Amino acid sequence: MKRFHRLGLAACAALALSNLQAEACTRFVYETGTGGYIVGRSMDWMADPETDLWSFPRGMARNGGAGDGSITWTSKYGSVIASFYNVATVDGMNEAGLMANTLYLAESDYGDAKASGKKLISVGAWTQYALDNFATVAEAVEALSKEPFAIVAPVLPDGNKATGHLSLADKTGDSAIFEYVDGKLVIHHSPKYTVMTNSPPFDQQLAISTYWKNIDGLDFLPGTINSADRFVRMSWALNATPKQKEEPLAVASAFSLIRSISVPLGLASPGKPNIAATIWRSIGDLGAKRYYFESAYSPSIFWVDLDKLNLAAGAKPARLDLSTHPVLSGEASARFAPSEPFPFLAQ
Repeated sequence: MKRFHRLGLAACAALALSNLQAEACTRFVYETGTGGYIVGRSMDWMADPETDLWSFPRGMARNGGAGDGSITWTSKYGSVIASFYNVATVDGMNEAGLMANTLYLAESDYGDAKASGKKLISVGAWTQYALDNFATVAEAVEALSKEPFAIVAPVLPDGNKATGHLSLADKTGDSAIFEYVDGKLVIHHSPKYTVMTNSPPFDQQLAISTYWKNIDGLDFLPGTINSADRFVRMSWALNATPKQKEEPLAVASAFSLIRSISVPLGLASPGKPNIAATIWRSIGDLGAKRYYFESAYSPSIFWVDLDKLNLAAGAKPARLDLSTHPVLSGEASARFAPSEPFPFLAQ
């Protein structure tokens, strides 16, 4: 399903103004000079969401974390993920090279889950469900379009409501964005959908971006940290960035893109409590199955090679504890320690 509206300048401005209190996460898909794909994202939040990295093996018995009536499944693929308050999976890559990123969307409306008659899943488990079950975007779109569950969105530990939209990308460059608007699932599926931010919903973001395509980005681009402006700037920068053939340079280019759109640590805006600083950034090299992580609290980058994690059925879940903001560099798979998996955000 794809919805598209053309907006005039006045409508674009109104949408941008209405977005002043949106979260500030950004996601993009970068094509390298060798036909590979790298996904980058920023996690922007009002406070440190106490993110840890986790490795989850294939063969894990799962449930949706929504109490009675929750959907259950067994993971087909192992994954490395970034948690959110250790009650939700918000980012990660599986061993098939599928990348999943969840970003805040204030307009999310999942409908009345209990009245739906469907199995239930916490929004905190939505991203993990995709990573556990699918190898490609097309496979995920086919399965999720049948709506095998209804999403429950509880309140986060920090008091904010858990509302978000999900993006998926695979090593072929395919991309899809899943949103619930007015209680209905809307799926935007195309390799063309290489950028996602927050509010407004994606069809309106596309319309705003279409207007700005008529403006030469070398002369002028919208400059605020608001979601609509970041969508435009990232779209322009992504198209302008050379497709690098050497992997280190391609990864460096992806980091330069996500840093260029990030929000300074500690930034606060009186009267706009949801304008948020960038807490961390991740880069996923889908072909190499390598997950890079950069904390805004640390001066260094580290990465995890999925092939070096024990993701075999029967292996124990493991955690890389980032609670003390350690300064890590290089390949970090050996630093994961066996740990009981966190429960998904309950009702």
